[in-house]
Amino acid sequence: MNYDPKVNDYVTWKNHICGWVYFKCDQYITIETIVKAKDQENYLASPIHANNRLLVLCYRNQWKELVYVKQRKSVHEE
Repeated sequence: MNYDPKVNDYVTWKNHICGWVYFKCDQYITIETIVKAKDQENYLASPIHANNRLLVLCYRNQWKELVYVKQRKSVHEE
């Protein structure tokens, strides 16, 4: 049975990409690999989000390559 990723699962992919499942739809997921606080100038220009995120796209046909590691209850946990 293939793994069905869920938001807030921590996964590894291809042995070198690892992070939290940030978004999921029928066609793909995004994996959050890096979170970095915005500098003051960027935060003032767009205060909706306090952080920059690097998200990697993983299409449904690639989900079989994911390895589940653990799960968190919310994005505020880690």
